[in-house]
Amino acid sequence: MTERPQISSIDPAEVAKFQAMAAEWWDPQGKFKPLHMLNPTRLEYVTTQIAAQFGRDRDADLPLEGLTVLDIGCGGGLMSEPLARLGATVTGADAAEGNIAIAKLHAEEQGLPIDYRATTSEALLAEGHSYDIVMALEIVEHVADPAEFIASCRDLVKPGGMLIQSTLNRTLRSFGAAIIGAEWVMRWLPKGTHDWHRFITPEELAAMTEATGLNVVDRCGMVFNPLGWSWSLSHRDLSVNYAMTALRD
Repeated sequence: MTERPQISSIDPAEVAKFQAMAAEWWDPQGKFKPLHMLNPTRLEYVTTQIAAQFGRDRDADLPLEGLTVLDIGCGGGLMSEPLARLGATVTGADAAEGNIAIAKLHAEEQGLPIDYRATTSEALLAEGHSYDIVMALEIVEHVADPAEFIASCRDLVKPGGMLIQSTLNRTLRSFGAAIIGAEWVMRWLPKGTHDWHRFITPEELAAMTEATGLNVVDRCGMVFNPLGWSWSLSHRDLSVNYAMTALRD
């Protein structure tokens, strides 16, 4: 693959939003309440995809032992920690130093050896790192250049490895749920956390991902049920939140 110039995917305004909220990452009733609620469903999706690709038994004590995972845009470590508990060797990276400080402290309190770094995908690539699994969850809608960011993630995936992304679809339903519902009505997040125009459709995300040479093998919606106050996976409904798995040959 032709080497690309190192262009930062960081959008300083987007980083500043999450830096300001960093101290609340591990408060399940705070500004990251939606992610705490969503996390078990995200973990279900991620571990199912990893088990299928690497032939792992999810019922084993440490089903991810021996696998390296990069959680890019890790925030306070909500996904890094459970994957470390499942045996993975986890690197958590985030451009917001405040997020990394909180993530390090919490992991130390839990006795989890997670390698947290205040850095970017481009910097990790320049340092020569690569991983079995790269996760980019709820980040692609916040970067300056999604296509370039995905390309840098692809180059961080080892041959035979996988890239798992999740983001928000650009639909009227997502505007109602993520912005009107979560920000304006429920006030789970500060107004302006999301910009609907930066949301990405599954077709757009798949096209950008496959343009890097990765093979998209799964798309799955994550659906919130307000009656049961719970999340579930759905391969039929990708209208709001969704995840996508792609493999590298």
